[in-house]
Amino acid sequence: MYRRRFVHTLAGIGVAVLAGCQSHSRETPPRLYNEEAVVPPQCYTKTEGRYNPCYVCHQTHAPGTRVNAMDDGGLQAEYDFTEAALDNHWTNLFLDRRPLIARISDEEILRYIDEDNFTPLAEDLARRGGKGYVPRLQNLAQGEAAFDAHGFARDGSGWVAFTYKPLPSTFWPANGSVDDVMIRLPPLFRQDEQGRYDRRIYLLNLTILEAAIKDLRSIPIPPTDEIALRRDLNRDRRLSRRVTRLHRPNHYLGRARAVPVTPFLYPEGTEFLHTVRYVGVDEAGRVYAPRRMKEVRYMWKKRFLAREEVHRLYEMLKHGGPDGKAVEAFVDKGEEGFENIFGWGVMGFIEDARGRLRPQSHEEGRFCMGCHTTLGATIDQTFAFARKLTGPPGWAYISLNKLWDAPGHGESKGEILQYFERAGGGDEFRENDDLRRRFFDTRGNVLKQKVRRTPLAEIITPSRRRALDMNKAYLTLVRRQDYIRGRDANITPMRNVYRRLDPATAPTLPERYRYRSDIRLDWSARRR
Repeated sequence: MYRRRFVHTLAGIGVAVLAGCQSHSRETPPRLYNEEAVVPPQCYTKTEGRYNPCYVCHQTHAPGTRVNAMDDGGLQAEYDFTEAALDNHWTNLFLDRRPLIARISDEEILRYIDEDNFTPLAEDLARRGGKGYVPRLQNLAQGEAAFDAHGFARDGSGWVAFTYKPLPSTFWPANGSVDDVMIRLPPLFRQDEQGRYDRRIYLLNLTILEAAIKDLRSIPIPPTDEIALRRDLNRDRRLSRRVTRLHRPNHYLGRARAVPVTPFLYPEGTEFLHTVRYVGVDEAGRVYAPRRMKEVRYMWKKRFLAREEVHRLYEMLKHGGPDGKAVEAFVDKGEEGFENIFGWGVMGFIEDARGRLRPQSHEEGRFCMGCHTTLGATIDQTFAFARKLTGPPGWAYISLNKLWDAPGHGESKGEILQYFERAGGGDEFRENDDLRRRFFDTRGNVLKQKVRRTPLAEIITPSRRRALDMNKAYLTLVRRQDYIRGRDANITPMRNVYRRLDPATAPTLPERYRYRSDIRLDWSARRR
């Protein structure tokens, strides 16, 4: 969870935002409360010389196996912070929110989280007349209802939802949020060779991309007529009326036939839409995605860079440019969000004090950029798509009930079980007492058989009481509008986190507690 030193430019700063957040002029750079906002709160966890949640983000891979050449697995074992980052500025971690939570009734929070704050966002942004991206997807607040059974948005916008295994452990509902992710490829990838929209072509191109991002040579597809497409999809040297497997081609299909397929890289124009929501919970304790969103995050690939160029940029990030000076990892493009060195644009919207979504401020936006620029774990700067349930079952709005504890790529043990063992708890901070009571004994040992027997959806979802209290805790944060001091939904003050880090005395991890890892999953492993 430790971070290397990079330069993050303030060029182009200045995003006028809606009520509830300080605005910054383009001419005058804002004074930052936290100069190292790219270092997330999890990086201040006390590892005590044995607990390692850091491996999830900081990873080293065999040379030539991945385009991501950040090679930051060594950060599992060292606090490589700048002087500015030694003080933990995420002071919300140390708040006791119980008195504030007590003032919010269960009825109030349930009513609040089921209000739609996404639909008004487009109107609010249009009224401001800005140049940035305007999120539009009809009925997205309704979650699953906005998509058909195969994940395609019902409004014809081209967005496609997919089912994926949430990354340990920040995005587990047990730790405060429910989320979903949609992908959209440019119109070229949705059309046949004559330029007509063709859903079959679009789904095949999405599946080819899935194979590329996961580096799969072949991948399951819905029963498809090769004769109608005039393509030998499974490369058996004949055309059949019903094939169920696609061999990854060298180029995409339809009007995108001239676009090369590049392992581990998305084509130019790829978009992602990610909503982070409160944890909906019904009377029976079942978790669902409520209408209210804490955040809406948008990424689009503005420039495609070849594998060799990406490797060169990683080397510059690690060792400096030709002149030896540190390289700017990203720039602030004002109302158009941030742009990182790898050609990705990133924008975020977050609740204002009234609960309406607004553009993030400069410092709030910086919080997103470390994870989407300088981590060894990502595949082309993203997380979720590489973790999609492979093939046709994964093309649908996310459902935890479809998933099982598949092991990570190259591993044999279930990923969640492995995380519990390595991290020593159910979250990076080892502060989730609910998961600890359910899946650890009194000495801190993982109850392995219980984890193996419990359905994934039950493992990573909270009790009804915890869900309601985490929602209330986050609402107190919204009302204070102090996201720059941390946006975790902690209820009580955290114990296993440094307030001030001293690299000379803080225990680090010995070799036996450092791990290689990969965010990709082996869905072919036996369902557990």
